[in-house]
Amino acid sequence: MKKFEVLAGIAVGVVAFLTLRGYNLLPWLLLLGLTYFLVATRGQLGDIGRKKVGAVVGGSSRITFDDVGGQRVAKRELMEALQFLRDYERAKRLGIRPLKGILLAGPPGTGKTLLAKAAAHYTDSAFISASGSEFIEVYAGLGAQRVRNLFESARKLARDQKKTAAIIFIDEVEVLAGRRGAQVGHLEYDQTLNQLLVEMDGLRLEDEVRVLVIGATNRPDLLDPAILRPGRFDRTVRVDLPDKEGRSEILSLHLRNKPLSPEVSIEDLARETFGLSGAHLESLCNEAAILALRRGSDAITQRDLEEALDKVLMGERLERLPSPEELRRVAVHEAGHAVVSETLRPGSVAQVTVSPRGNALGFVRHAPQDDVYVYPKEAIEEEICILIAGAGAEEMHYGSKSTTASNDFQRALDLAKRIVSYGMSPLGVVDRDTASPEALAKVTREILDRCQDRTASILKKNRAQVKAIADELIRRESLPGSELRKMLEAGGPPRWRWRRMPSYRGKRGLKVEEAARG
Repeated sequence: MKKFEVLAGIAVGVVAFLTLRGYNLLPWLLLLGLTYFLVATRGQLGDIGRKKVGAVVGGSSRITFDDVGGQRVAKRELMEALQFLRDYERAKRLGIRPLKGILLAGPPGTGKTLLAKAAAHYTDSAFISASGSEFIEVYAGLGAQRVRNLFESARKLARDQKKTAAIIFIDEVEVLAGRRGAQVGHLEYDQTLNQLLVEMDGLRLEDEVRVLVIGATNRPDLLDPAILRPGRFDRTVRVDLPDKEGRSEILSLHLRNKPLSPEVSIEDLARETFGLSGAHLESLCNEAAILALRRGSDAITQRDLEEALDKVLMGERLERLPSPEELRRVAVHEAGHAVVSETLRPGSVAQVTVSPRGNALGFVRHAPQDDVYVYPKEAIEEEICILIAGAGAEEMHYGSKSTTASNDFQRALDLAKRIVSYGMSPLGVVDRDTASPEALAKVTREILDRCQDRTASILKKNRAQVKAIADELIRRESLPGSELRKMLEAGGPPRWRWRRMPSYRGKRGLKVEEAARG
């Protein structure tokens, strides 16, 4: 350290002396600084280029196709595409060109990564995975080098494991293989994609290690057309959200190692989880087990699963408590939704609650009897009626609406616009270029007015039931769909007897008594 300080002092003195004598030392100082930088960072750029890309799974993947639920079509299509790796000699005799790439496309959480790992187990191949974001760096050329390293690592891994095939799985492949030219002023993306195309073009059936690339994306529209042509990604396998039977299969897989109470119905739970992905269902089962643990129970009950479903859909229960006036208004609002929904679609309500979750003070959870994929005009109008029923119930009981219906109105307006844009209105097939804004606004307004009149008529006929359901929600906080239907089938409010309950002072100081069921 002393020697360094002495040399630094001498250097400063020499620089000062030469500067006073009139010498321009700036170019020399810049040259020395650049030299020091290159020496200090020696080898670091090479290390960046040689950065290990991809996570290696030792041996074959332990995930099998039996561990992937709810994707019967995707599994069957993928297994058919993998036959050339399983039966290499027969494929060679038939002159089959090997598939070089398979693209798994679908929403997040549907099991694309699990399918890729199951494919490695099915074909007894070495498995190496990477994310598309791992290839992109600020240094030009490093992405292309990492693509080369990835293919070399896959071949080396297969040889080390004494296997004849390797599967490279690239998640978020749209980052690596996005449309060329989209990144203006940054050619690193294009160079990386070009290298991937070159590597895939070089794959041969007679190679010592046969390599198959499996990509996964939830945005196939962002991919470059060159990567999707035959000879690169030869197959595109859709991995969609599971249907009711698929959800039942997924729930059974995730609940097989958990103790369940005898009353648990996986079929009912699968019916109530329409639109949820496999990842959501796994989270639901895990949350239900956590709730059972909190209660000190040795088994998961149906109530735990329903509570977990509410948490997955809406978020954690909030400690925010509305005032009695607000609570009654929210109860009337949710009762309006529930009554209109049950009137138009009997058996569709699974639960009504005024328990605050997320951004909602209350909500109605629906459970359709069957999965619906095609919506006629009548079904969309029914959905609009259900959405505006909450505000309609408030107006019927209080003479005014509130901010609780703001999101309902926005969704109802979007549905009315869809009716027009889908050509189901009196205007026929139109868009903004073929119809005036006034005509579009007029027919949209007519749809909303017609639905509003229909909703008001239903609420007027069931005014007593709406009040009775709201009272029950205030008393119990939640109401199962089965009990809701019993109250509606009674044709009127249940018989009540009055008894003194904990009371509160109303807005004008009047004492208000709560009603209890007789």
